[in-house]
Amino acid sequence: MKIFLLEDEIMLNESIQEYLEAIGHQVISCVDGEKAMGMLQEENFDLLILDINVPGVDGLTLLERLHALKIHTPAIYISALVDIEDISRAYDLGCYDYLKKPFHLKELALRIDKIKLSTEVPRVHLRLSSHYSYDQEHNQLLFRGDVQVLSKRQSQIIDLLARNRGRIVDFEQFQHYVWDDTFVDNATIRAEVNRLKKSLKEDFIQNIRSQGYMIDIPSK
Repeated sequence: MKIFLLEDEIMLNESIQEYLEAIGHQVISCVDGEKAMGMLQEENFDLLILDINVPGVDGLTLLERLHALKIHTPAIYISALVDIEDISRAYDLGCYDYLKKPFHLKELALRIDKIKLSTEVPRVHLRLSSHYSYDQEHNQLLFRGDVQVLSKRQSQIIDLLARNRGRIVDFEQFQHYVWDDTFVDNATIRAEVNRLKKSLKEDFIQNIRSQGYMIDIPSK
């Protein structure tokens, strides 16, 4: 998983990052809430690990602001705080777990695995590129959290490609899903996809010669 870590205790920050990277995760860390806010608007992550009491923007306010920007990434809070009001607020904001410091790093890894495997975690936002994501729940293409306005047909194309990330969508599938089984030739489909691509700020739709199109699953 691609994980963002906000923890202002330098030694703990480094320990968590080293441990999670050793077991196969990619970790970007930060020690300041204000800086973290900027980073999280620039890049997409699979999971957030957030301390509450950090400089700048506190971890609770950070998640609240992210949700206001329609960035809904699963979050685990780690904190020495035991105030029930803080814990209640964390869960009200939609965090998926809460670990009280000190904790064993393996316990954190187990909590991450639980989130990764749980069917209860809503994976409604699919990452398409560095700054684009797709909200499956509302059928919306987002650029840095902002909705990109598309025509009905362009929205259907994005929906089809996003839900099939990593797989080639052939022309027959486009004809069935986007054109409701009305016959259209491949040139018409190519023209519509090309119009869509020209409207995008990042080029993430791949043309697979003589087969169709696909969106690859971003590695980072």
